[in-house]
Parts: sequence; structure tokens; C-alpha cells
Amino acid sequence: MSEAGSAALLLASRSPRRADLLRTLGIAFAVIDVDIDETPWARETPGAYVRRLARMKAEAGHASLTTRSLPVLAADTTVVLDGSILGKPRDTDDARSMLRRLSGRVHEVLTGVALIDRSGAIEDIVVTTHVSVRVLNPRSIDAYVASGEPADKAGAYGIQGLGGALVDRIDGSYSNVVGLPLVETLDLLDAAGVPHALNPTLGSV
Repeated sequence: MSEAGSAALLLASRSPRRADLLRTLGIAFAVIDVDIDETPWARETPGAYVRRLARMKAEAGHASLTTRSLPVLAADTTVVLDGSILGKPRDTDDARSMLRRLSGRVHEVLTGVALIDRSGAIEDIVVTTHVSVRVLNPRSIDAYVASGEPADKAGAYGIQGLGGALVDRIDGSYSNVVGLPLVETLDLLDAAGVPHALNPTLGSV
């Protein structure tokens, strides 16, 4: 992990998966911890929900800066089935319930991404991927829950781990399902002048 003193970007997220995705882009970044209320508002659509949370996280990270002004990136990912948001499971029973609901169905994974640039301007996007889950028998569900992987994952599964074996196919961005849509995030980084492996000269002039 880059030290804050040499960072070109702050990541306002505790997600190790988002940090791993940023590392693949060759970005010098530091992680800043933010704490916001992630409760959905009444009648809030899933797209509005992830956009709002991404913006709130980015704004909280930006507000915490005391000396050096850096761009702040934040994201929020949720699983949506039949219009309902499936967040992180409360416990193992809730994880089993979510997996039973997802079994044999196609659901959506939505990620909101927000970036505050050095001037304080904020831009955001929402990306949707459709994910098909194979039919899961109770034994498979129990074994997967026992692995511990569902505990901190929206929808009670992680496609980048053992949960990838639950997925038949996806339509859209794989990295979006992991937690950060790389193509769209690169567009935001380019617009903000944040250098990365595919455009290392950004911000140098």
C-alpha cells in the first residue's frame, strides 16, 4: 500500500477487493477510513442508493483532509433481486436465505463510483452487471456459508472467491461485481488527471 505522502489518490473504502483492483491499475493510493449510515431511504431505487452512498463516502473522505489536497475515490456495491436490495447478511441464517433466493435466478449487481478531484468537484457513475446463479442445493449452500466467505459480501457471495463457482454467467463488467468497474473508473480518473498504468503521464504537465 502506498503511503499517503506519495499517493496520487485516496480510496475512501475499507474493501480489500477495491484496493486490489486499484493496484492492478498501477495507481499510487492510500486508504482512508470513512463511516457513514448505509441504511436505504424509503422508496429509494437501488441505483440512487449506490450513487448516494458512493458520493457520501467520497465527501466524508474529502472532508477529512487537513493538509494535502488529493482526489478521493469511493464506491458502493449492492445486489438487487426483483427490485429489492440485498446487502450484507446479518448472520449465517440470513446468508442462507439470500442464497436460496438467488438460486437459479438472474440478479443485478450495481456499483456507484464517485470521484472528487483536486478542485473539489465531484463526478459519479452507476454501473450494472447481470449475474446468473446456478441452481444451488441445500448442501452446497450450507457448505458455502460455512466457508465464511458470505459474511461481508452484498448478496452473501463473492464472485472473486469460492462464490465464483455459484455463478453460471455474467452479462457486463466482471470487476463491477467484485466491487469497482475498472473501465468506468478509469474514465473518472482520466478526467481528474490521476495517473495510472495505462496513462502514466496524466497530471505531469
